[in-house]
Amino acid sequence: MKEKLNNIILEETKFLEKLLVALEKQHEYIAKNEVFKMEAVVQEIQNLNVEIAKWEMERRNLTKGRGMLEIVEELGDSEVENNYRKIRGLVEELKTQKELNEALIRQGLGYATKMLQILNPDRSAKTYGAYGKMK
Repeated sequence: MKEKLNNIILEETKFLEKLLVALEKQHEYIAKNEVFKMEAVVQEIQNLNVEIAKWEMERRNLTKGRGMLEIVEELGDSEVENNYRKIRGLVEELKTQKELNEALIRQGLGYATKMLQILNPDRSAKTYGAYGKMK
């Protein structure tokens, strides 16, 4: 079980590293406003997520739903422990990169919305609400 689990962790690590590279490419395209290249990267990210999910399911089937930290401590193998730590670090990097990309996209959408409001202002009649604010 130890060797099979280690192989699964290594395969999952390989795909997580590829996903991190894809997210970094997405970040670059967001920064440069290259929309069509961003669309191609989205498909790549989706494909990598499918592969990661496949390996994750394989790992869960092997461990019978038990927690990885518990299993790693139980095995007492330094190689499995190092690979597990590496995968946890990668997951944290992926979260950070994903959140950064989402923030940049939200910022860009907010900017585009403001520009559209400036170019095409609301022409409806302005009325005051119950709290004295304009609607």
